Amino acid sequence: MKVLLLEDEPKVVSLIKRGLEGEGYEFSVAMDGYTALKMVGLNHYDIIILDIMVPGLSGLEVCKQIREVDLKTPILILSALGSTEHIVAGFNNVADDYMVKPFNLAELRVRMQSLVRRASRDLAQHNVITLADLKVDFDTMEVTRNNKVISLTGTEFRLLEYLIRNKRKVLPRLDILENVWGAEFDMGTNVVDVYINYLRKKIDKGFSSKLIHTVVGVGYVMRAQ
Repeated sequence: MKVLLLEDEPKVVSLIKRGLEGEGYEFSVAMDGYTALKMVGLNHYDIIILDIMVPGLSGLEVCKQIREVDLKTPILILSALGSTEHIVAGFNNVADDYMVKPFNLAELRVRMQSLVRRASRDLAQHNVITLADLKVDFDTMEVTRNNKVISLTGTEFRLLEYLIRNKRKVLPRLDILENVWGAEFDMGTNVVDVYINYLRKKIDKGFSSKLIHTVVGVGYVMRAQ
């Protein structure tokens, strides 16, 4: 498995490489953001791991620029910045997962494997899903309803993806939180309800039929009325 690691701390690089290289992982290391972007442009990677606080471009900016041309390669942010604000920023830049330093190497391994499996599974799935007059194209990240283009943030798109891939299923808030924001997120937050509200304003407002429904005391379900 080919891994790009953006990390400027030699001890962290050594820890990760020493722990994982013997298990079939092949690491390419960039010490600054500009170098990481150049390497992405020249090579294919199965997964990309980004620190945020690195010389040159930050890991968040690198993530954002990668996502402008590559929507499929899994990206995991590995950073000492563990506040809710920073984690939300990571997901808003369409990272797939976020781990906070100090980290457990075994957990990092499991998360990497999970992201790569999910990416492989997504490739095998149909890249366009529809529900009533809503259409989501996962290759282009274009969302339309009644042929009207709807602009979403990275987090809104990830939330919509989880809802529509599980359409007609009642999804508890905790399941949504874990699958869209990751296990590192504070389980006591109301971020799910906040982003559901954002999404409703874009997906449902102004249309005669609603697609996002509240299941009182449980969570949400996406279905045509």
